[in-house]
Amino acid sequence: MADLEAPLVRPKRKKVWVDYFVQFRWIIVIFVVLPISFTLYFLTYLGDVRSEWKSFEQRQKEHEENVKKVQKRLKERNPSKDGLVCTARKPWIAVGMRNVDYKRARHFEVDLSAFRNILVIDKERMIAKCEPLVNMGQITRASVPMNLALAVVAELDDLTVGGLINGYGIEGSSHLYGLFSDTVVAYEIVLADGRVVRATKDNEYSDLFYAIPWSQGTLGLLMSAEIKLIPIKEYMKLTYKPVRGNVRDLAQAYIDSFAPDFDDENNEKVPDFVETMIYNPHEGVCMTGKYASKEEAKMKGNKINSVGWWFKPWFYQHAETALRKGEFVEYIPTREYYHRHTRCLYWEGKLILPFGDQWWFRFLFGWLMPPKVSLLKATQGEAIRNYYHEMHVIQDMLVPLYKVPDALEWVDREMEIYPLWLCPHRLYKLPCKTMIYPEEGFEQERRQGDTSYAQMYTDVGVYYTPGPVFRGEEFDGADAVRRLETWLIENHGFQPQYAVSELDEKKFWRMFDAGLYEKCRNKYGAVGTFMSVYYKSKKGRKTEKEVQEAEKAQVDTPYAEVDQPE
Repeated sequence: MADLEAPLVRPKRKKVWVDYFVQFRWIIVIFVVLPISFTLYFLTYLGDVRSEWKSFEQRQKEHEENVKKVQKRLKERNPSKDGLVCTARKPWIAVGMRNVDYKRARHFEVDLSAFRNILVIDKERMIAKCEPLVNMGQITRASVPMNLALAVVAELDDLTVGGLINGYGIEGSSHLYGLFSDTVVAYEIVLADGRVVRATKDNEYSDLFYAIPWSQGTLGLLMSAEIKLIPIKEYMKLTYKPVRGNVRDLAQAYIDSFAPDFDDENNEKVPDFVETMIYNPHEGVCMTGKYASKEEAKMKGNKINSVGWWFKPWFYQHAETALRKGEFVEYIPTREYYHRHTRCLYWEGKLILPFGDQWWFRFLFGWLMPPKVSLLKATQGEAIRNYYHEMHVIQDMLVPLYKVPDALEWVDREMEIYPLWLCPHRLYKLPCKTMIYPEEGFEQERRQGDTSYAQMYTDVGVYYTPGPVFRGEEFDGADAVRRLETWLIENHGFQPQYAVSELDEKKFWRMFDAGLYEKCRNKYGAVGTFMSVYYKSKKGRKTEKEVQEAEKAQVDTPYAEVDQPE
């Protein structure tokens, strides 16, 4: 990797008016975004409480009535006159960073705003049945007091069940359970023709079951999902371990913090939760968590840290103190640990409110945090949005565990972004090849962290302003993302499509496998009704011509790499 050692030399960049607007954007955030965000959070909370007061029978009855409305709406569509189907949610409401420009073209809207209820928490089957707009804050508020939780709880409160299934979801427990979609046992889907089907891994719709994840809602409309629950305890015993060295040393320390030898599944040293934050090219903190009882947490000498209080230091900064203090252990209330990154949006809060981490702001105004991502997007305008696409990076790189050292070197050279977030996840070897899949023959390599049925991957979270931008140098964000995507394709990695993507159609289907997806598109009538996943993920405004071409229901997928029989 010697070719990565020489730093890139970039010319200085001349400032434009947008730079100054971004610099003082905190004024709009303080006086507009934060108050409205707090009001919306409170109203949402009241709605969640109202839903919890309803009986199971009432919630189920309302659900069935709402499903019938969706069926009726789909049957009202005239394929020769109306555009492709998508939800009625406004483009700026989505938590993802990419432009939802496909809604600016002609389309046929279906309103799913009523689907925001937890239908049942079944303690016997250890299943939570949720509608697609149930968010992570809502489900943990209901399940954690029962000492139950979803097997994978994404960190940010606003992330929804539907988005985590149709898109991408991960958490520190994913090294045990896989991605969020891997924990789903059944989907309730309304197909293009209005039929309602229940898809599981072993019924007649098993192909649809495996095709739904990462499909971005382009195979049918998700009405509910049955998701795996696990038993938990009241606290998370969290160990913070500082690590130092070059980026390859940091990567290996991260791998060693949780990954046992090949197929060593019964290793008691494997933690319940894992994450590592790399603060600079030479320092990081590895965090490993184990569930702990209330009795253990309150034993003499143990430290309890309620990180959820509004005046507490932001979590990533609290973890960074391990670099100064050395290794330490503390107990965090489980629900507060799940949502540890919510208040500061990982470390993006530092860019949004440069003084938001100061003690006086946290004490006086921390209760207003975080700003809703949707409102940040709604108040930024076209110029600001384009500026962030060029001068800011929010990307996740899903890479095989053994390639994490190479990924960290690449990010350090090409983007110089810190902190970085490392979170492992299993990528299962399934009965059929899905859009994302492990490397062929990985089990024969017997690498650290892998098993015979799953390859260990890592999400390298790259969220922040690149170093060259901070130094006032030229930086081409679009080109950097293109290079990132090329690197991922060459290293059997994947890019979640919530982020801004520069992939053309050919490269998109080099990164992802189209075989099962296209088979289900045709089998279940999605072609000509729902836009393709590439079309939906594509950057830029969708033209009327593109919509019409998508509506022609072409069966051919010229760039899809579909396995051919030998």
